[in-house]
Amino acid sequence: MVAAPLSSWPWFNLGLYKACTQSSSSFPLCIIFLMSSCDLINRLGRENLIVQYLLCAPLVAKAVSEWKSHGEGAGWSLHLLILFSLRSLVFQLWHSFSNMLYYTRRRRVIPHGLDFHQIDREWDWDNFLILQALVASMAVWRVVPGSDGVPVVQSKGWLIALLVHVLVSEPVFYLVHRSFHGDYLFSHYHSIHHSSLVPQPMTATFGTPLENLAMTAVMAAPLLGAFAAGHGSVGLVYSYVLAFDFLRCLGYSNVEIFPSQLFHSLPFLRYLIYTPTYLSIHHTEKDCNFCLFMPLFDFLGNTMNNKSWDLQKEISSAGKNGGVPDFVFLAHVVDVISSMHVPFVFRSVSSKPYVANPFLLVLWPCAFSTMLLMWVLSKTFSLSFYHLRGRLHQTWVVPRYGFQYFLPFASQGINEQIEMAILRADKLGIRVLSLAALNKNESLNGGGTLFVNKHPDLKVRVVHGNTLTAAVILNELPRNVKEVILTGATSKLGRAIALYLCRKNIRVMMLTLSTERFLKIQKEAPTEYQHYLVQVTKYRAAKNCKTWIVGKWLSLRDQQWAPAGTHFHQFVVPPIIGFRRDCTYGNLAAMRLPKDVKGLGSCEYTMERGVVHACHAGGVVHSLEGWTHHEVGAIDVERIDVVWRAALKHGLTPA
Repeated sequence: MVAAPLSSWPWFNLGLYKACTQSSSSFPLCIIFLMSSCDLINRLGRENLIVQYLLCAPLVAKAVSEWKSHGEGAGWSLHLLILFSLRSLVFQLWHSFSNMLYYTRRRRVIPHGLDFHQIDREWDWDNFLILQALVASMAVWRVVPGSDGVPVVQSKGWLIALLVHVLVSEPVFYLVHRSFHGDYLFSHYHSIHHSSLVPQPMTATFGTPLENLAMTAVMAAPLLGAFAAGHGSVGLVYSYVLAFDFLRCLGYSNVEIFPSQLFHSLPFLRYLIYTPTYLSIHHTEKDCNFCLFMPLFDFLGNTMNNKSWDLQKEISSAGKNGGVPDFVFLAHVVDVISSMHVPFVFRSVSSKPYVANPFLLVLWPCAFSTMLLMWVLSKTFSLSFYHLRGRLHQTWVVPRYGFQYFLPFASQGINEQIEMAILRADKLGIRVLSLAALNKNESLNGGGTLFVNKHPDLKVRVVHGNTLTAAVILNELPRNVKEVILTGATSKLGRAIALYLCRKNIRVMMLTLSTERFLKIQKEAPTEYQHYLVQVTKYRAAKNCKTWIVGKWLSLRDQQWAPAGTHFHQFVVPPIIGFRRDCTYGNLAAMRLPKDVKGLGSCEYTMERGVVHACHAGGVVHSLEGWTHHEVGAIDVERIDVVWRAALKHGLTPA
């Protein structure tokens, strides 16, 4: 066994930390501490979401000690912890803003989507904040006087900090950044930062420890200058650090927020403040626009890209990157908690399949308030997008939650929302719109028939995607199956599955109390196959059947009738709970998108990465095939195999 380096042991770092903050000759120890911490933070961050925060334990302990010793008022340690939280909030708010597609999609500078690979690379973006908190704690304990003797506000300090920023931080950053684009430093260090193709607020902190330490020095210079001049203040520390983070997030937001008229009316501002377009050009071309915040230094260094302001004007004025999607998946919210499983809330949550998260429970009151506001004020909005073979695919969301679909008085309002979305898609020139889950409920709108009949001249093709859903379920069945029990047997999907299986000489026990509905479905089957459809009214009828196709919720008591070794195939929403350990349970019908999908960075509810619900995939196939018919109402059994073969042809695979 190979022993880990000392720097991998947390207590080694904590001992160095204590020595750095207490010893009178601690500079060499500080250097060792910083380098070992950089290495440790990087490795801990990759392995665990929480463990790296243990490095801040001494800072927390020091804050508690200072609080007790002061009696009242906060010491520097507590200020640093508060500042750490506020900085995290700044990055989170900017992330939320930049990913609110319903508000920002037309002003996105780089039109590509944020994919899973970039999210994974930037997963530990907050390591930069942890490192700076540790560096700052050493600085305030060794250089800066105690907070008791520091005023809350000192106007001269802000002026000094501004001068030092312009005269020191800006030119130093420009020179250091430009040097990082040299062959050796770029290939060994800075290329990691540029591997993120779509700038995001979290991208601003993504880099190597060497780059993070250089940025820390650039950021610290104005504060140290103000304190060295005797004009430092607590307010200066908060305001400068948060303003610094705010401007970095602004540049990396990938959303052009500045109106072009501002730079037309005040041309000198082009040299004083950069824009998201300005920084995005640097990220794509890599040989220009190196400044921190002030393009003046690119002008002086002859590295300003000449098209920066023309492109900024084009994006901010015309919204050139909106794009008309070829396909739209019209979804709805499932419940209050899962409503936070969206890209513009926490990407660390939305980039993984949805699971109950205790952390989200803390935010439940906020999510519940949002639900009430959406019910009263909101309309259908854009949530996410990806590209497939040069075509833009978007997900829109009807601002209604699952339980609302079962409220009789809410049905009209929901249909109005869906209808407005369909008409908007038709006006935009969208080719295919697929209805998700409850948006195509038979009792709500007849599986979309209501809208097609009401608007016979629709150019957008409305589809429910259930044909592919049926195909996925049917192709999951064992080849040698001779008998199945089908619950939810008289539903739209149940009917199609029963009619398909009977033609394969498979006996289908259709569990239903309605003889009338059973007979109606049985008569649809060819005469020679009708005897394969059998009505049953009790679960006990399937006590010897090991293939259950579930379209209706099953309790533990219901499941007890299944023999050991049974597999439950499901098309019920939500999925049944797997009570039986001697049985197996299938997932909801889903398909994996083709490998050439681009810009996909969020999971569709409980689905794995790259997997979408079968009704979503059905709309994708409809679009790729260029079919011109609507797919609403009852499922055409004859087309089940046609749609399945088309899905496989285009690279979609069973999940």
